[in-house]
Amino acid sequence: IAIHHEANNGRYDALVIGRRGMGKVGELFFGSVSAHLVEKCHEVPIWLIDGEITSNRFLLAVHCKPQSLMAADHLAYISKSCPDSEICLYNSNVLFGSDQTVPEEFHAIWGKEWCDEYLDPDNFLFYAHAQVLKENGVDAGRIIQLPAERNLNVSRDLLRQAKKHKCGTIVIGRR
Repeated sequence: IAIHHEANNGRYDALVIGRRGMGKVGELFFGSVSAHLVEKCHEVPIWLIDGEITSNRFLLAVHCKPQSLMAADHLAYISKSCPDSEICLYNSNVLFGSDQTVPEEFHAIWGKEWCDEYLDPDNFLFYAHAQVLKENGVDAGRIIQLPAERNLNVSRDLLRQAKKHKCGTIVIGRR
């Protein structure tokens, strides 16, 4: 997909993707660009927007990689213009996979001292994501941690969780 190729060139801070919501039959015949990008594009944060946004809630996909914390940083910057917004932190992993944190991967951006204090690999880095948001001006009362889950299809689970928790936008920083 051309969008995926352009994202890999490294000239963008994030991708904003609108979702048409064709349903399972439409996706069977035409495919889903948004689902493809969520599954395959791991180089930049992805903002997935579905329909008219009537919710002031964001679903931030939490993962144990630096790109995920970068997405949190990007979301904090964007949400400054929406002081009444809420951010739901959610971790969805592949059912039979593992999401390993390698602290050294984070040192170049956040430094060893910050990482030693805030990286919490036993909790999927929920605390670290919340800390990045707070350090960038998001009030702690606007941050909600949802229970982590394991699923066969992460992209579908993120869409399901966004709908369940009434989130108008999904923000993903994937490995």
